[in-house]
Amino acid sequence: MCFMIKVIIFDGVGLITHQEPLSVGLARDYKIPLEKTLPFFKGALQDCVAGRSDLKEVFLPYLKAWGWNHGVDAMLDYWFERDHKIDTNIVAFIGDLKRKGILCLLATNNEKYRFAYMLDKMGFGKIFDKAYCSAHLGCKKPNKQFFSKIYNDLENISKEEILFWDDKAENVKGAKDFGIHAELFVSFKDFKEKIKKYLPI
Repeated sequence: MCFMIKVIIFDGVGLITHQEPLSVGLARDYKIPLEKTLPFFKGALQDCVAGRSDLKEVFLPYLKAWGWNHGVDAMLDYWFERDHKIDTNIVAFIGDLKRKGILCLLATNNEKYRFAYMLDKMGFGKIFDKAYCSAHLGCKKPNKQFFSKIYNDLENISKEEILFWDDKAENVKGAKDFGIHAELFVSFKDFKEKIKKYLPI
């Protein structure tokens, strides 16, 4: 290949960290059935992820309907703290990439409170050179605007010098449609094989 990769963009949840869906945890730990919680996750939460709503404000009526009496902050603590397994193999690999001079970025579909937790409490702020969140960008993957806003924030980088990784096929397609290299993340082993096409490892 005649190009040189200078920037690698990584998804967060499902790639760097692996989390059990909150709806599953609530059903198991608090006996709140999925049919009660899923409308929130598929509806109102998505507005928060896109930066159109504040999670702490829209959560209240749903928590009341679910019979949750511990307040919004307690729910967020349960959500964010209960299960965040970080893939130490890929984190170490990212460290190696950064030492080689490759800019490593985080690009996640998340609402602002969970994003802040990822950066501060889970160490994502130290893992990556820079982090981007849909709630702050005002749009979500795989929207072309999502990738455009990140690209426009980079200096002296062409599209062919960017490689994007995500565990969702629709996001990979969105990145390719925007014009950057993109690969589907399946496992760390698969990742190490695929990235050989782009970098001398």
